[in-house]
Amino acid sequence: MPNEMPLRKIIHVDMDAFYASVEELDNPDLKGKPLAVGGSEKRGVVSAANYEARKFGVRSAMSGFQARKNCPHLTFVKPRFDRYKEISKQIRAIFFEYTDLVEPLSLDEAYLDVTINKKGNPSATMLATEIRQRILEKTGLNASAGISINKFIAKVASDINKPNGQKTVNPEEVIPFLENLDIRKFYGVGKVTAEKMYKLGIFTGKDLKSKSIEFLAENFGKSGPYYYHVVRGIHNSEVKPHRIPKSVGAERTFNENLSSEVFMLERLEHIAQELERRLTKSKVAGKTITLKIKYSDFTLNTRSKTMPYFIADKDLILETAKDLLYQEELQNSVRLLGISLSNLNTEDKKTKKVDDKSILVQLKFDF
Repeated sequence: MPNEMPLRKIIHVDMDAFYASVEELDNPDLKGKPLAVGGSEKRGVVSAANYEARKFGVRSAMSGFQARKNCPHLTFVKPRFDRYKEISKQIRAIFFEYTDLVEPLSLDEAYLDVTINKKGNPSATMLATEIRQRILEKTGLNASAGISINKFIAKVASDINKPNGQKTVNPEEVIPFLENLDIRKFYGVGKVTAEKMYKLGIFTGKDLKSKSIEFLAENFGKSGPYYYHVVRGIHNSEVKPHRIPKSVGAERTFNENLSSEVFMLERLEHIAQELERRLTKSKVAGKTITLKIKYSDFTLNTRSKTMPYFIADKDLILETAKDLLYQEELQNSVRLLGISLSNLNTEDKKTKKVDDKSILVQLKFDF
């Protein structure tokens, strides 16, 4: 049946407070204390926080100043990305013992398609339990997992019983699970979107499901059809072992706010050079250049320009970034600048037709 989704068993594995847990592993004296990785410098930003720190409202991407304000007895440690990458490789090696269909999202999380797996085990739930145990034995770290019929639901489910837990959403449980879910728990619904949904009377998955695709498209643009389908358990994205990036970027936070465009241009040159290096490493080019500006009051502004051809050269990127910088007057002094390239030459422009009836096939699948 050509319009039906392939039958899949997907596991989303997410390490618990990964960076902070690695630091506690290597320095047991840190255990039980509120801990933040990064953010200790005057201009620093928290990269990760352990669960003790989260109780005080300390979160990733928070300024070190605010984190200290929330938790005066917070311990800061410098990030050690080489160490995190080392352990991440060990974890991924475990994943590949079970399936070759592994799609890493970052150092600490990945999707696994275990529909057909190397262990010959038909139970995705049992495999997830075994994988988490193997990770603990190999690295000394805890992982959580979500198990379901597609990537979207598995991702949402992995957060339900954190830390050190897992949640299986069986095929027959998909619709009730999504209907009862707080809209803020839907992966892809951020703070701004959630507030907009609240104003439209959408608080749960059931509320979202009651809206027509036309209503959602009118109020949420291209994301509207996405919300319409995922709340019905329809998400046809495959687990891709070599995930194609949608954009490549580089940015810098400055020790002191910049108010002179001359100094900004100097910084942009370094950022463009780093972006060129990353593009060369990834062997990609793109058409859309976006300049990211974060002001001293943390207001964020982005400006974009799409070229008629693919580029990856530093000089062309820098020239366009300069044009974008001068596009409009700066609102304040600047604490961060970034340049990203999207609309890449690796993107698949083909779209797949999704049949609402396809979810019925998934619901019959023995999980």
